[in-house]
Amino acid sequence: MTPGSPTEQRRSFGGATLRRAGLLVAGAVFVLWAVATLTFFAIRLIPGDPAQAILGGPGSQASQEALDQVRSDYGLDQPLIVQYFAMLGRLLTGDLGVSYALKLPVADLLAAQLGGTLLLSALSLVLAWVLALGLAIWSTGRGRIASAVGEGIEITTAALPHFWLAAVLIAVFSVALDWLPPVATGTPAGFVLPVVTLAIPLAGFLAQVMRDSLLDAMQQPFVVSARARGESAVGLRVRHTIRHASLPAISLSGWALGWLLSGAVVVETIFAMPGLGRTLLQAVTLRDIPVVTGVVLLVALVYVLMTVLTDLAARIADPRLRQESGR
Repeated sequence: MTPGSPTEQRRSFGGATLRRAGLLVAGAVFVLWAVATLTFFAIRLIPGDPAQAILGGPGSQASQEALDQVRSDYGLDQPLIVQYFAMLGRLLTGDLGVSYALKLPVADLLAAQLGGTLLLSALSLVLAWVLALGLAIWSTGRGRIASAVGEGIEITTAALPHFWLAAVLIAVFSVALDWLPPVATGTPAGFVLPVVTLAIPLAGFLAQVMRDSLLDAMQQPFVVSARARGESAVGLRVRHTIRHASLPAISLSGWALGWLLSGAVVVETIFAMPGLGRTLLQAVTLRDIPVVTGVVLLVALVYVLMTVLTDLAARIADPRLRQESGR
């Protein structure tokens, strides 16, 4: 078999794919372990007694005997390192524990809240992509004024805090114009303001990346060659530069989803939406350690999976990455 033959290339590509898959799995396991460890020790820095949280909070007036019994039942009277390894052992078996406050299995609680948060994040990511791509296309190739205006919009929107933007949108579209509900209603109209609140800052960041990539693509030899063949401006963008400009944004989509999930903590609270973000905030307030750990691990897992998917999407969109993986 000669080097460089199709069979040899397939074997090389398959070996590289397996090696990359192994690295991705190892990286995912490390990320989840690190997240679980940091969450375990960070939550214990919050003032308060977990035993009191289990018994209903500081206002429950639980007796010392009841507190001691709860600490014994939940292993809270053990050294911290023993509690840590016990937590890792439960996680390895898929046991997320039971919520201190709600007395429900954490897995069931997260399953009930996951759908709303993922829908909110997915809609926000799609809207951010549309806004970013439109702004990047509009601001390139139209002169210095359009470029300066586009850059100003990108920087301004990327810096907008979610809580401020949500307050402005509620004041304008709910209070002044009475077009949209100020809180989640379970209807499509109730999703509009939360989605826009999450999407606009992300769109500003993605637009900066896309615009720089578009400007770079316009200077590439393949664009010059297409112009020489008589390609129209619209055809040039649709067939060549947009695809080139989307590659960095595709690679950033995994990070973007993680950023949206973190922003959901603020947005779901402001708009009274059920979801992981609001659940996490309530759990931290109540020192509900199993729920906090479960939410953070689930978000980390979604982030890791999204990163893998965006890596695959980038390789599909860019033949150069496929060629590199086959070497």
